[in-house]
This record gives sequence, structure tokens and C-alpha cells, in this order.
Amino acid sequence: MDRFYSLAHASIDFHFRQTPRDFVVEEIPLYEFSGEGEHLILFVRKKSLSTLELVSTLAKYLGIQQKEIGYAGLKDKHAMTKQYISLHRKHEEALDKFEHESIKILSKAYHNNKIRIGHLQGNRFYIKLKKVNPTSAKKIDEALKNISEFGMPNYFGYQRFGNDGDNHILGEQIAKGEKKERNPKIKKLLISAYQSHLFNLWLSRRLEINSLVSSFSAKELESILNFPNDEVSKMQAQKHPFKLISGDIMEHYPYGRLFDYDGTEHDLERFDKRDISVTGLLCGKKVKTSTGIAGEIEKDFNSEINEDGARRYAWVYATQVEGRYLSMDAQYEMNFTLPKGSYATVLIEEIAKRKITD
Repeated sequence: MDRFYSLAHASIDFHFRQTPRDFVVEEIPLYEFSGEGEHLILFVRKKSLSTLELVSTLAKYLGIQQKEIGYAGLKDKHAMTKQYISLHRKHEEALDKFEHESIKILSKAYHNNKIRIGHLQGNRFYIKLKKVNPTSAKKIDEALKNISEFGMPNYFGYQRFGNDGDNHILGEQIAKGEKKERNPKIKKLLISAYQSHLFNLWLSRRLEINSLVSSFSAKELESILNFPNDEVSKMQAQKHPFKLISGDIMEHYPYGRLFDYDGTEHDLERFDKRDISVTGLLCGKKVKTSTGIAGEIEKDFNSEINEDGARRYAWVYATQVEGRYLSMDAQYEMNFTLPKGSYATVLIEEIAKRKITD
């Protein structure tokens, strides 16, 4: 799909391909490991393997079931990634002899609990862009500075939608009962792609509204957006590039409870200070939905499906952002940290102002 971007610059030309040499990810654990307990914690480096392929390889080597191995998140296949996994410490001796061309155990520790999905704080990325000329490098510098200062939209990356980018189509058919999928894991994956697709469409619409609000007068927008004049004026007065709308649902950042945005100056200040962020809908049951004008926009991207819904941060913050231009090689290197569930490829697309999968 064509999407709106948050940055105002024109498209930047560079070459990016997701390979282990140019895309490195290191997981940041949610907590320190205790140093004792029955669970062995391995810090593992893998190359050109998905997390599930890593788990499958280790389980096969040890002669155990895959579910006995815990991990916090699924890491990219087309990358060099470092992540933590857990298994019973009785397997420690057998693992001392483990060898694999694409897997290396970097360190080990012990802990009282198994690592479970979501048990991570975020990820640290190293990205290399190629065929970068000096003009593009300056534009990338400015874009990174902007993202570091103001944050970025939290789109789902292309990885979410399968190799052909169309998992959401089958997911919609399954979610609406038009097709069957017997494998529960595949069913959940496909329906999740559909929920993610609707979220991305909604977020693109909100960024489009931001762009309009920044480009037209309140009087002109009254007919374009069909918003009350005072609502547009309130949005235009906001300092933050993502404009909050009456009825939005906020969440304490980087984690915490949900609450309704009531338009107070206090909430706007907290948003500017990164204490709270705005959320978007992952449609389904048992989920809080927006009200007011925000709810009117959201309902166009809501689908009644027989799965649990959720809210997801629509706006997130990259931290420890660094960039350097290697003029002799016409390459640009960057490092940054993102919260869990956010995609480095989305940040690259924000900088490029275009899709990077073509």
C-alpha cells in the first residue's frame, strides 16, 4: 500500500538490502538475569536464520521439543541478530559441544524463570546504507536528527505481511469465516497480519490528516476534513508533529495503562515529554475503542472479527541515534534503539520516504 510519512523532505536515493552484513540487531533484555536458578540463559548470535529456525536447530540437536526453549521475540532472518533464549540447565554440558556455521553461543547465564514472548525492553540496530552521495548524506543526517527529537510512526514493517506481502488478504478471509485454517499458529499469524494491515491504513490516514492540518487554514480544512473549526485550531496549535484529536486513546510510555485524551494542556505537555503516547486499534473483541472525532476516523479501519483486539502505540521514539557518512565508500552507517514491537525497516522507509522492498 502507498502510505503517508511523517517527515517533510523529498524522497532520498540510496541502496538498502537486508543482509547480515548490513543489518545487525541486538536484543535488550527486559531484566537482569539473577545468576541462579534452573534455567540456562544463552546469548546467541545467528546469521541468515529466523528465530524459529534457531529454536528448531537447537531442539533437534538436544533431542527435545521446541516448546522447551524460550525466547522473547522473533528476530529477522535476513540479518545478523543477537538474542537471548532459555532452556533447562541440564542441557548445558551438551551445548558445550554444539557447533553450527550460522549459530554461535556468545555467553551464558542462569535465571529462575523461562524467557517468554515479550520479555524484552527493545532492540539495538546497526544499519548500513549504500550508494549514498554527499547531498543524500546531509538529508539523512537531518532526517535522523528529526526522528531522534520528535519520534516516528509505529507502522508494522513489511516483514509482518509475508514474503509476497499479502498475508493480510488471507487473514481477512479467515477472520471473517470465508476460509478455514486448521493450524492454529498459522491462523493466528494470518489474522494478525490483517489486524496489522488495518492499523497501518489507519495510521497512514492520521499522518495524511497531520499533513493537511499543517498545509491549510482552519477555514479551508473545515470542508476538507469535515471537522469542527475549533478542533482544527486546537490541532494546529499543537507543537508535536503527530496531532492529537478529541477521543484519542493514550497510553503511558513506554508501557502503562490506557486513558482517554481530554484535550488538556497537561496531556499535550506529557505527550511532548514522551511520558505518554497515542495508540491505534488492532481490531477485535475486548478492546477499548476511540470516541468522538478520533472514533469516527478509527471506525473506518475497524473490522468485527472473532479474535481479541488490542491497542498499539501509534508513535514511538528511537533513542541513542547515531549516524556517520563514509564518503570514500559512499556508505552511511547508523545505530539506534527501538522499543519492542517496532521495526527498523520502518525507520529506514521514513528516511527514504519510499518503500525499500522494491
